[in-house]
Amino acid sequence: MNTIVAIVGRPNVGKSTLFNRLAKSNSAIVDPTSGVTRDRHYSSSDWNGKNFTIIDTGGYVSGGDDKYESEIDKQVILALDECDKIIFVVDVNESNNSSDKLIAKLLRKTNKPVIVAVNKADKNKLINDSLEFYNLGFDKLFAISAINGSGTGDLLDKLVEDINDSSDSISDDLPSFSVVGRPNAGKSSYINTLIGEERNIVKNEPGTTRDSIDTVYNKFDFNFKIIDTAGIRKKSKIDSDLEFYSVVRSIRSIENCDVCLLIIDATRGFDSQIKNIFWLAHRRNKGIIILVNKWDLVDKETNSSKIITEKIKKEIEPFVDVHIVFISCLTKQRIFKSLELSIDTYKTRSKKIKTSKLNNDLLPIIESTPPPSVKGKRIKIKYINQISGNYPQFVFFANLPQYIKDPYKRFIENKMRSLYGFTSVPIKIYFRKK
Repeated sequence: MNTIVAIVGRPNVGKSTLFNRLAKSNSAIVDPTSGVTRDRHYSSSDWNGKNFTIIDTGGYVSGGDDKYESEIDKQVILALDECDKIIFVVDVNESNNSSDKLIAKLLRKTNKPVIVAVNKADKNKLINDSLEFYNLGFDKLFAISAINGSGTGDLLDKLVEDINDSSDSISDDLPSFSVVGRPNAGKSSYINTLIGEERNIVKNEPGTTRDSIDTVYNKFDFNFKIIDTAGIRKKSKIDSDLEFYSVVRSIRSIENCDVCLLIIDATRGFDSQIKNIFWLAHRRNKGIIILVNKWDLVDKETNSSKIITEKIKKEIEPFVDVHIVFISCLTKQRIFKSLELSIDTYKTRSKKIKTSKLNNDLLPIIESTPPPSVKGKRIKIKYINQISGNYPQFVFFANLPQYIKDPYKRFIENKMRSLYGFTSVPIKIYFRKK
């Protein structure tokens, strides 16, 4: 399971800039006004072949006047509770800051590894000034500039030194399915329906699943492990933090499974929170099945399921080759079908295609529809091979791989899905020099 790293610090010290650099994106808002990071951001990252997940938190300010600050502070504390490691960001230009000392005191209570990132140290004098931050009481300290990247390599070396190499493997021999989704979508009800007993507390309110619960299912020729996401845990009646906590716990559940069963509430639809969890699973190359629960509560017409299916697929483009099942935990409608598809998706994720079949099937298609020429040069793909791993990965050897664009890559992926039936499973395609 991937290590989860929380980036914390007071407002406007450069946490989101560092997050964007590590995530290789600009998904977090960066603004000189303090406190602009009010929604949580999550991303997968890697360094030297080792994967980890990063969480960008809002700036921690105890006792501030801003109406958002108290909620941000609570979410920072929740992030610290869930993470494995902490990057504590400070501003080299503001040493001996009382807020930094307050945060340092909070971090020491977590008993988790802390790396101090002294940001904005882009000059030699400032690098020397960064030594003053050893008075915060942490021995791992790095002078960095998040905006231009200086010093971040050394910080990342230290961060990943005790993280295992990426393998994407599950230690248990049994297939592992994770039930994820929004609060009160019916995750625990789904598991209770499967096993035929009240294994999990179910109430008509979010926040009743307090810890991740593993259940081994061995009935009707099925044998697998199913994990109910501790999507929500009541924390001092912090209702506004429930969705944040749901995603953090979903990260752990997703990292430790083969197939994600994404349960959505038919009465609420496929909203941004669900989309966030969907793409978390996709980025981790997990099998994904969408279960539309509470179907018995929907006023249906002849084509209701078709309309909702089209809406969901529009939200998850371009990865639309996904099983979507309409279920009801209350009436047990299509529960058995969801199990069958889960097992099928698990098998599909580990499917191996013979090299001879790959080349015999795909090379004629590529020859009849080759990649567009670039600068008068023809791109030729000569050979295809599947890379060993726990999910489908394929390498295409070409004379000019750098000129093959994403639209053609999607064309190849769609052909492979239609030929080999990779429904509900992400495919990785690489183009390499022959």
